[in-house]
Amino acid sequence: MDTPDPPRFDTLLVEHHGERGSIQLNRPEQLNPLSTQTLFELEEAARWFDRHGELKVVVISGAGRAMSSGADLGGFGGDGGGGPLDRSAREQGGRMARAIEEMRAVTIARIHGWCVGGGFVLASACDLRVAAASTRFVIPEVDIGIPLTWGAIPRMVRDIGPALTKELVMTCRPFDADEARSIGFLNRVVPDDRLEAEVEELTTTLLGKAKYALLATKAHVNAVSESMVGTGRSWADPDALGAGFSDAEGRQKAREYLERRQSRPR
Repeated sequence: MDTPDPPRFDTLLVEHHGERGSIQLNRPEQLNPLSTQTLFELEEAARWFDRHGELKVVVISGAGRAMSSGADLGGFGGDGGGGPLDRSAREQGGRMARAIEEMRAVTIARIHGWCVGGGFVLASACDLRVAAASTRFVIPEVDIGIPLTWGAIPRMVRDIGPALTKELVMTCRPFDADEARSIGFLNRVVPDDRLEAEVEELTTTLLGKAKYALLATKAHVNAVSESMVGTGRSWADPDALGAGFSDAEGRQKAREYLERRQSRPR
Protein backbone atom coordinates (compact mmCIF):
# COMPACT_ATOMS: atom_id res chain seq x y z
CA MET A 1 0.00 0.00 0.00
CA ASP A 2 1.34 3.43 -0.94
CA THR A 3 2.14 5.77 1.93
CA PRO A 4 1.43 9.48 1.71
CA ASP A 5 4.06 12.12 1.12
CA PRO A 6 5.46 13.61 4.32
CA PRO A 7 3.49 16.46 5.88
CA ARG A 8 4.76 19.95 5.26
CA PHE A 9 7.33 20.91 7.86
CA ASP A 10 8.65 24.42 8.46
CA THR A 11 11.57 23.55 10.74
CA LEU A 12 12.57 20.06 9.53
CA LEU A 13 13.78 18.35 6.39
CA VAL A 14 12.19 14.88 6.27
CA GLU A 15 13.01 12.28 3.61
CA HIS A 16 12.03 8.67 3.04
CA HIS A 17 13.59 6.27 0.54
CA GLY A 18 12.48 2.69 0.91
CA GLU A 19 14.13 1.14 3.95
CA ARG A 20 15.77 4.37 5.12
CA GLY A 21 14.64 7.78 6.24
CA SER A 22 16.07 10.98 7.68
CA ILE A 23 15.01 13.88 9.88
CA GLN A 24 17.14 17.01 9.86
CA LEU A 25 16.60 20.02 12.10
CA ASN A 26 16.59 22.89 9.62
CA ARG A 27 17.08 26.25 11.29
CA PRO A 28 20.85 26.38 10.79
CA GLU A 29 21.19 30.14 11.07
CA GLN A 30 19.96 29.84 14.67
CA LEU A 31 21.83 26.58 15.41
CA ASN A 32 18.58 24.58 15.21
CA PRO A 33 16.77 25.62 18.38
CA LEU A 34 13.89 23.41 19.48
CA SER A 35 10.85 25.68 19.39
CA THR A 36 7.43 24.40 20.38
CA GLN A 37 6.66 24.11 16.66
CA THR A 38 9.79 22.00 16.11
CA LEU A 39 8.80 19.70 18.97
CA PHE A 40 5.37 19.16 17.39
CA GLU A 41 6.94 18.57 13.98
CA LEU A 42 9.42 16.01 15.37
CA GLU A 43 6.56 14.08 16.97
CA GLU A 44 4.56 14.24 13.75
CA ALA A 45 7.52 13.08 11.68
CA ALA A 46 8.13 10.12 14.00
CA ARG A 47 4.48 9.04 13.81
CA TRP A 48 4.52 9.47 10.02
CA PHE A 49 7.57 7.23 9.67
CA ASP A 50 5.81 4.52 11.67
CA ARG A 51 3.32 4.22 8.79
CA HIS A 52 6.09 2.87 6.52
CA GLY A 53 6.20 -0.88 6.99
CA GLU A 54 9.44 -1.36 5.04
CA LEU A 55 11.44 1.20 7.04
CA LYS A 56 14.51 -0.01 8.96
CA VAL A 57 16.68 3.01 9.81
CA VAL A 58 16.13 6.75 10.34
CA VAL A 59 19.07 9.15 10.76
CA ILE A 60 18.41 12.26 12.88
CA SER A 61 20.74 15.27 12.55
CA GLY A 62 20.98 19.05 12.48
CA ALA A 63 21.78 21.30 9.53
CA GLY A 64 24.61 23.81 9.61
CA ARG A 65 27.16 24.21 12.41
CA ALA A 66 25.42 22.29 15.20
CA MET A 67 23.11 19.43 16.05
CA SER A 68 20.94 21.73 18.19
CA SER A 69 21.38 24.70 20.50
CA GLY A 70 18.58 23.28 22.66
CA ALA A 71 15.20 24.71 23.53
CA ASP A 72 14.27 28.01 21.92
CA LEU A 73 14.41 30.13 25.06
CA GLY A 74 12.39 32.93 23.51
CA GLY A 75 9.56 30.50 22.95
CA PHE A 76 9.86 28.82 26.34
CA GLY A 77 9.83 31.84 28.59
CA GLY A 78 13.59 31.91 29.08
CA ASP A 79 13.65 35.69 29.00
CA GLY A 80 11.71 35.84 32.26
CA GLY A 81 8.43 36.86 30.69
CA GLY A 82 5.63 34.66 29.48
CA GLY A 83 6.46 31.06 28.76
CA PRO A 84 4.64 27.75 28.32
CA LEU A 85 2.25 28.07 31.24
CA ASP A 86 -0.25 25.84 29.46
CA ARG A 87 0.39 22.27 30.64
CA SER A 88 -0.12 20.86 27.17
CA ALA A 89 2.71 23.01 25.82
CA ARG A 90 4.95 21.98 28.71
CA GLU A 91 4.26 18.32 27.91
CA GLN A 92 5.33 18.58 24.28
CA GLY A 93 9.06 18.01 24.84
CA GLY A 94 8.28 14.75 26.61
CA ARG A 95 5.86 13.70 23.87
CA MET A 96 8.50 14.45 21.24
CA ALA A 97 11.16 12.36 22.99
CA ARG A 98 8.77 9.44 23.50
CA ALA A 99 7.72 9.53 19.84
CA ILE A 100 11.35 9.36 18.71
CA GLU A 101 12.19 6.62 21.22
CA GLU A 102 9.11 4.56 20.32
CA MET A 103 9.65 4.62 16.55
CA ARG A 104 9.73 1.09 15.16
CA ALA A 105 12.73 1.88 12.98
CA VAL A 106 16.23 2.05 14.42
CA THR A 107 17.24 5.68 14.92
CA ILE A 108 20.80 7.00 14.62
CA ALA A 109 21.70 10.43 16.00
CA ARG A 110 24.40 12.10 13.85
CA ILE A 111 25.85 14.71 16.20
CA HIS A 112 28.20 17.60 15.49
CA GLY A 113 28.97 21.05 16.81
CA TRP A 114 27.06 21.90 19.97
CA CYS A 115 24.42 19.54 21.36
CA VAL A 116 22.69 21.48 24.11
CA GLY A 117 19.85 20.78 26.55
CA GLY A 118 16.85 19.71 24.51
CA GLY A 119 19.20 18.67 21.70
CA PHE A 120 20.85 16.31 24.17
CA VAL A 121 17.40 14.94 25.06
CA LEU A 122 16.63 14.37 21.37
CA ALA A 123 19.91 12.49 20.92
CA SER A 124 19.26 10.46 24.07
CA ALA A 125 15.93 9.29 22.63
CA CYS A 126 17.73 7.77 19.63
CA ASP A 127 18.92 4.16 19.62
CA LEU A 128 22.49 4.78 18.44
CA ARG A 129 24.63 7.93 18.65
CA VAL A 130 27.63 8.86 16.53
CA ALA A 131 29.43 12.16 17.14
CA ALA A 132 32.17 14.16 15.48
CA ALA A 133 35.29 14.46 17.63
CA SER A 134 34.83 18.23 18.05
CA THR A 135 31.27 17.90 19.40
CA ARG A 136 30.54 19.64 22.69
CA PHE A 137 27.65 18.85 25.02
CA VAL A 138 26.08 20.92 27.79
CA ILE A 139 22.87 20.59 29.79
CA PRO A 140 22.18 24.17 30.95
CA GLU A 141 18.68 23.92 32.40
CA VAL A 142 19.68 24.44 36.05
CA ASP A 143 21.63 27.56 34.98
CA ILE A 144 18.37 28.77 33.41
CA GLY A 145 16.57 28.20 36.71
CA ILE A 146 14.47 25.23 35.60
CA PRO A 147 14.76 21.46 36.19
CA LEU A 148 15.74 19.14 33.37
CA THR A 149 12.51 17.59 32.10
CA TRP A 150 11.21 15.94 28.88
CA GLY A 151 11.88 12.49 30.43
CA ALA A 152 15.61 13.18 30.28
CA ILE A 153 16.48 12.18 33.85
CA PRO A 154 15.35 8.52 33.54
CA ARG A 155 17.13 8.21 30.18
CA MET A 156 20.36 9.62 31.61
CA VAL A 157 20.19 7.40 34.70
CA ARG A 158 19.73 4.39 32.41
CA ASP A 159 22.57 5.39 30.09
CA ILE A 160 25.23 6.82 32.42
CA GLY A 161 24.08 6.16 36.01
CA PRO A 162 22.72 8.36 38.80
CA ALA A 163 25.97 9.96 40.01
CA LEU A 164 27.05 11.29 36.61
CA THR A 165 23.48 12.34 35.86
CA LYS A 166 23.44 14.45 39.02
CA GLU A 167 26.85 15.95 38.28
CA LEU A 168 26.24 16.90 34.65
CA VAL A 169 22.75 18.25 35.28
CA MET A 170 23.57 20.12 38.51
CA THR A 171 26.89 21.66 37.43
CA CYS A 172 25.86 22.44 33.83
CA ARG A 173 29.50 21.95 32.83
CA PRO A 174 30.31 21.34 29.17
CA PHE A 175 31.81 17.98 28.22
CA ASP A 176 33.32 16.72 25.00
CA ALA A 177 32.67 13.76 22.74
CA ASP A 178 35.42 11.61 24.22
CA GLU A 179 33.95 11.98 27.70
CA ALA A 180 30.44 11.33 26.36
CA ARG A 181 31.68 8.07 24.87
CA SER A 182 33.64 7.08 27.98
CA ILE A 183 30.53 7.40 30.17
CA GLY A 184 28.43 5.34 27.77
CA PHE A 185 26.33 8.01 26.07
CA LEU A 186 27.89 7.71 22.61
CA ASN A 187 28.45 4.60 20.51
CA ARG A 188 31.20 6.11 18.37
CA VAL A 189 33.37 9.23 18.15
CA VAL A 190 34.82 9.83 14.69
CA PRO A 191 36.98 12.48 13.00
CA ASP A 192 34.91 15.47 11.95
CA ASP A 193 35.51 14.89 8.25
CA ARG A 194 34.42 11.25 8.61
CA LEU A 195 31.12 11.80 10.40
CA GLU A 196 28.83 11.49 7.39
CA ALA A 197 30.73 8.51 5.98
CA GLU A 198 30.77 6.67 9.32
CA VAL A 199 27.03 7.19 9.83
CA GLU A 200 26.41 5.99 6.28
CA GLU A 201 28.52 2.89 6.94
CA LEU A 202 26.57 2.13 10.11
CA THR A 203 23.28 2.72 8.30
CA THR A 204 24.31 0.39 5.47
CA THR A 205 25.28 -2.31 7.97
CA LEU A 206 21.87 -2.13 9.64
CA LEU A 207 20.03 -2.07 6.32
CA GLY A 208 21.70 -5.38 5.48
CA LYS A 209 20.01 -7.13 8.42
CA ALA A 210 16.67 -8.89 8.36
CA LYS A 211 14.03 -6.34 9.32
CA TYR A 212 12.16 -8.56 11.78
CA ALA A 213 15.27 -9.53 13.76
CA LEU A 214 16.59 -5.96 13.73
CA LEU A 215 13.42 -4.28 14.94
CA ALA A 216 12.56 -7.08 17.38
CA THR A 217 15.96 -6.54 19.01
CA LYS A 218 15.26 -2.83 19.39
CA ALA A 219 11.82 -3.53 20.88
CA HIS A 220 13.26 -6.12 23.29
CA VAL A 221 16.06 -3.86 24.55
CA ASN A 222 13.63 -0.94 24.95
CA ALA A 223 11.22 -3.13 26.94
CA VAL A 224 14.00 -4.23 29.29
CA SER A 225 15.36 -0.71 29.79
CA GLU A 226 11.86 0.69 30.34
CA SER A 227 11.33 -1.84 33.12
CA MET A 228 14.63 -0.76 34.71
CA VAL A 229 14.11 3.01 34.75
CA GLY A 230 10.99 3.95 32.82
CA THR A 231 10.29 7.40 31.44
CA GLY A 232 6.78 7.06 32.87
CA ARG A 233 8.37 8.11 36.15
CA SER A 234 8.60 11.60 34.62
CA TRP A 235 4.83 12.10 34.59
CA ALA A 236 5.22 15.24 36.73
CA ASP A 237 7.82 16.88 34.44
CA PRO A 238 5.36 19.47 33.03
CA ASP A 239 4.43 20.57 36.55
CA ALA A 240 8.09 20.80 37.57
CA LEU A 241 8.79 22.90 34.48
CA GLY A 242 5.85 25.18 35.27
CA ALA A 243 7.10 25.65 38.83
CA GLY A 244 10.53 26.51 37.50
CA PHE A 245 9.11 29.18 35.22
CA SER A 246 7.27 30.67 38.22
CA ASP A 247 10.28 30.74 40.54
CA ALA A 248 11.61 34.29 41.00
CA GLU A 249 15.20 33.22 41.64
CA GLY A 250 15.04 30.93 38.64
CA ARG A 251 13.85 33.77 36.37
CA GLN A 252 16.76 35.91 37.58
CA LYS A 253 19.18 33.10 36.77
CA ALA A 254 17.62 32.81 33.31
CA ARG A 255 18.19 36.52 32.65
CA GLU A 256 21.79 36.24 33.82
CA TYR A 257 22.32 33.19 31.61
CA LEU A 258 20.96 34.99 28.54
CA GLU A 259 23.10 38.05 29.24
CA ARG A 260 26.22 35.88 29.46
CA ARG A 261 25.34 34.06 26.26
CA GLN A 262 24.63 37.24 24.34
CA SER A 263 27.95 38.76 25.44
CA ARG A 264 29.99 35.84 24.09
CA PRO A 265 31.75 36.34 20.73
CA ARG A 266 30.03 34.57 17.87
